[in-house]
Amino acid sequence: MNKLRWGIVAAGALLFLAALWTLRPAFMPAAPEPTLEEIVERIHRKAIVIDTHVDIPGFFGAVPYDPALRGDWPIQVDFPRMREGGMDAAFFIAYTGQTERNAAGYAEAAAEALRKFAAIRRVTDIQYKDEIGLALTAADVRRLHEEGKLIALIGIENGYSLAKHPALLDFYYDLGARYLGLVHNGHNDLADSAQPQEKLGDAPNDKGGEHGGLSDLGRAMIARANDLGMMVDVSHASRAATLAAIEASRVPVIASHSSVAALHDHPRNLSDEELKAIAAKGGVVQIVAFDSYLQAVPEEKAAARRELASSLGLTSLDAIFSADAETKRKFLDGVAALDAQWPRASVATLADHIDYAVKLIGVDHVGIASDFQGGGGIEGWSHAGETANVTAELVRRGYSEEDIVKLWGGNLLRVMEAAEAGRKSR
Repeated sequence: MNKLRWGIVAAGALLFLAALWTLRPAFMPAAPEPTLEEIVERIHRKAIVIDTHVDIPGFFGAVPYDPALRGDWPIQVDFPRMREGGMDAAFFIAYTGQTERNAAGYAEAAAEALRKFAAIRRVTDIQYKDEIGLALTAADVRRLHEEGKLIALIGIENGYSLAKHPALLDFYYDLGARYLGLVHNGHNDLADSAQPQEKLGDAPNDKGGEHGGLSDLGRAMIARANDLGMMVDVSHASRAATLAAIEASRVPVIASHSSVAALHDHPRNLSDEELKAIAAKGGVVQIVAFDSYLQAVPEEKAAARRELASSLGLTSLDAIFSADAETKRKFLDGVAALDAQWPRASVATLADHIDYAVKLIGVDHVGIASDFQGGGGIEGWSHAGETANVTAELVRRGYSEEDIVKLWGGNLLRVMEAAEAGRKSR
C-alpha cells in the first residue's frame, strides 16, 4: 500500500513538473541588430526619394543620352542607377543660361526651354512611359511610386526664358513645369542674381544690384506662379531678391539646390536670415551636393579646371554631352589629377550642411539635391547609383527613419501640396 501511495505521489510529481516545463518561457536568442545596409534599405522602401535638381541637355532621350541605358560620364542620372541607388524621383530642369536681354536672346532662351520640355515629355509620354511617369501633382508622385514607376518632374531654371511675358508661364505650366527658378548667373528682368555677370554689365549687389532684389515683373511672375499652383524657387537669387520673393509669395517657397553660407560663404549659399525666412514661410531648403558650394575650392584648382574645359572645347552642357570619348577621357583624367591634389567635398561635408540647417530651422524645412549634370557630384555621391550613401551617413549621425523620409522628399511634397492648395482657377 505504501509502495502504491508513493508511486501515485511520484507520478503526480512528474506530471506537475512536466506541466511546469511546458509553461516555461521559451528560450529565444536575441535578434541580431540590423546592419547599416539593412536600415538604409528599409528607409528607402518607406521614403519617396526626390532629387530636386538634375540638369539635362536638349537631346535628353536621344543619342548620346538615352536614360534607359547605363551611361558613361557626363551622365550621372539614368534609370538603372536611379533604381540601384534608391532615387525614386527627379526634377529634370528646363535650364537656360543668361545672355543679353534682347529679342534674339529671349527667342533663343524660350526655344532652349521648349527643347527641354519636349525632350522630357517624349521620354515620359512616349519612349519610356511604362518605366517612368511625369508627376504634375504631389498625389501623382505618390501614385506613381505605388505603381513601382520612376518619377519625373519638371523645374524651370532662370525666368529669362519667360521673355518678359507672364503668359509663357501658363504655357510652361501646361507642359508640366512645377517650379519656377527666378534667376541664374546674371541679373534678369525678374530678379537680381547672387552672381552678377560683369560681362553682361550687371550692377554689383553691394551697390543695390539692378532691381534692389526683385522687379515689379518679378513680383507679377511670383503672383502668377502662386495662381497656377507652381512652386517658386529662390536658388541663385541674391539675398535681397530671396527675401523679397519669400515676402511676395502667398505660399511657401523652395530653394531647389543651395547650401549654407555660415559653413561656406559662397554667394550662392543661403545666410541664416534667408534660411529662417524660408522656414518661417513654411518652405524647404534643398541642400546641394556641389563641391564649391560645400567647401572652399582653391582658386588655383578652379582656374586649372576652367582652363582644362576650355582647352577641350567643353564650354556648355551640350558640348560636354556631345564630346567624343577621347575628349571626355582627357577631361576626366585632368579632373582626377586636380581632385587628387585638392580633394572634393564628401557625403560627410554635405551632411555637415544638412546638420547645420536642421539645427537652425528644423528638420521639416530641409531637403537634399544633387545638381547632377550641372556641376554637382561629390565623393560618395557622384551619380544616382550612390544615393543610398547619403542615407547611410544620415543614419550614422543619428537621424531617425521619420526624419530621413522627410529630408528625402516628404518636406518637398508638403510644400508642393501647399502650392497646389494656393492655386486659383484660370
